Amino acid sequence: MNGESYRARWDGTDYEASAELVDGRLFMRLYAPVPADGFEEAAPGRFVRAVPAAGCAAIWHVTTVCEWRGASFLVLAEREAELLVEYTGGNASHAAGLGLERIERGVYRAWVRREEVSALGEKAVMIGGTGERHH
Repeated sequence: MNGESYRARWDGTDYEASAELVDGRLFMRLYAPVPADGFEEAAPGRFVRAVPAAGCAAIWHVTTVCEWRGASFLVLAEREAELLVEYTGGNASHAAGLGLERIERGVYRAWVRREEVSALGEKAVMIGGTGERHH
């Protein structure tokens, strides 16, 4: 599970991606699990190719979200049977009532059992391009 990431559509295919600024130009590093034309092997089973962000039909910022005890959360990390969740409700007294740890002003987190969360999924927000996400 990746709490926060990017995805990009390039040449008709959606890829896991990361953003990279090179000499003032934004590039998207596209990642593929199998060899593809123009991709170089970065690690076993991981191939990468950098393309100008302007050449991508769409770019999404993707977050993993869930609900716990009736409140909405971002999922930041996972370990064994637990998820690190961050409260997104904006109500400090409600966060305290949930027993969350205050990390800094307005930021409340907790490790919770995976089996206690519901509505676990991804939220993709298009931040570039004009395409729509298809799966």
